[in-house]
Amino acid sequence: MKEEIAKILTMVQEEKITAEKGAELIELLKEETPSHSSSQTSYLKKMLRIRINSGEGDKVNINLPVNLVKTILTAGRHIAEQFPESEKYVKDIDMDLLLNAIESEAEGQIVDITSANNDTVLIVIE
Repeated sequence: MKEEIAKILTMVQEEKITAEKGAELIELLKEETPSHSSSQTSYLKKMLRIRINSGEGDKVNINLPVNLVKTILTAGRHIAEQFPESEKYVKDIDMDLLLNAIESEAEGQIVDITSANNDTVLIVIE
């Protein structure tokens, strides 16, 4: 199932399908696969690693436990709903898709971007 979810996330990233369609497909996969709570527990101990390197040599390395990311996404959505002005900052973020990826134990490289001026962004769950 992890491979299928990674493929769905790639299709969303490449804009081959919408984020809403991706979330629907992940939900369908979850319904077809029995839940493994012990597997989810060990998965939540993994790290979300974000690596950003600018063409000028600046580097940013962020390591966040997946469990923390899940908690922040869940809480953040509820907080954002309380402040209408926050909509402009989060309107393009599909929280359901991100939470579905975590619930479905997506692993490996999620985002790999290289800009024309050699800025790179890499997001991995490992």
